[in-house]
Amino acid sequence: MSNLQAEALDAADPLRPVRERFDLSPDLIYLDGNSLGPLPIGVSQAVQTTLDQDWQSGLVRSWNQADWIDLPERVGEQIAPLLGAAAGQVICCDSTSVNLFKVLAAAVHLIDGPATVLTETGNFPSDLYIADGLRQLMGSDRLTIRSVPGEQLFEALDRSVSILMLTHVNFRNGALHDLRAFTQRAASLGILTIWDLSHSTGIIDLELDDAGVDFAVGCGYKYLCGGPGAPGYVYVAHRHQKSARQPLSGWMGHAEPFAFSPEFTSAQGMKQFLTGTPAILSMVALSAALKIFDGIDLQAVRHKSRQLGDFWVSCMNEAHLPVRLASPSDASDRGAQVCYHHSEAYAVIQALADMQVLGDFRAPDVMRFGFHPLFTSFTDLAHAASRLTEVIQLESFKAERYQARKAVT
Repeated sequence: MSNLQAEALDAADPLRPVRERFDLSPDLIYLDGNSLGPLPIGVSQAVQTTLDQDWQSGLVRSWNQADWIDLPERVGEQIAPLLGAAAGQVICCDSTSVNLFKVLAAAVHLIDGPATVLTETGNFPSDLYIADGLRQLMGSDRLTIRSVPGEQLFEALDRSVSILMLTHVNFRNGALHDLRAFTQRAASLGILTIWDLSHSTGIIDLELDDAGVDFAVGCGYKYLCGGPGAPGYVYVAHRHQKSARQPLSGWMGHAEPFAFSPEFTSAQGMKQFLTGTPAILSMVALSAALKIFDGIDLQAVRHKSRQLGDFWVSCMNEAHLPVRLASPSDASDRGAQVCYHHSEAYAVIQALADMQVLGDFRAPDVMRFGFHPLFTSFTDLAHAASRLTEVIQLESFKAERYQARKAVT
């Protein structure tokens, strides 16, 4: 029944032809695009051209001739439509964590007196580390971090809070916060908002400008498919760009970097959020990868994302496996991943990989399955559910080779 349903859903899928924009093995079912997106067609050639023409032949001249110097702004403008952001508010640079440090520090300096950051207890750990590291640098008399469980966040938003720092889609269970509702509630209380959009950019029709978001960060290597270690991005609303100042005053954030002045004068606009020399090869790859979104309606992407999640839940329910749903049951409350608890989650995921289905594991016991609507088919999910059922029912995951933990889980 699942196979017949999958075939019917695939036949009616308007995004089905987009899979051809990816260099994916036809034998592999890839359900980990929420961790690392696959290689889009055209990225290899773009990087090779940069190597052969710009670096090998142009050498240092390519900063001008190939316009390397403006790549952070150009790639930022490619990302902006995926965020619902007007021009001049997004720049590509550094990592998500570094960029979070920048915007959090900038937000704190916009607050008169002591600042209190409200965040979620289950937020992505790196975000919590960055926030606490900044607290240690500034001192607890200047910055306080308060975290509460996700279900208590909205109620905890009151005038004692200065900054709301949230990840839009929870990395461990896929739970989705209502970005608009939280942002508007925060704004009504004079609270600044910072959103980490790493697990939602490219698969949810974000509307940052319209919602009134103040700051946002995200990565380029998940749904944007920019490759391992792809640079992140920063969004700063126009209204804050004249008054916000980020603390990492590197030379690329200088108003005149090649004047080599011993004193720092900040650039205007989004250039002030640059720090060091941009990673050209990575940005070229990300820029080429972003072409997968050409002509794509993000509302259609979000619609298929919900369909994929519901279909996967249906397949799992039909299989009657000894697993427990970790994600919200309502598709409108999920991002593009569905997660399950299993006592041997790590080993199950390893055994499943040997059956050409790649999901991933998050400690302590979560099996995470991510569905990128631009390349995941319903038939993929039907076959993956069948193979997962086989792994669990036959207990093949108990083999010794699946039990040993690797460095990256």
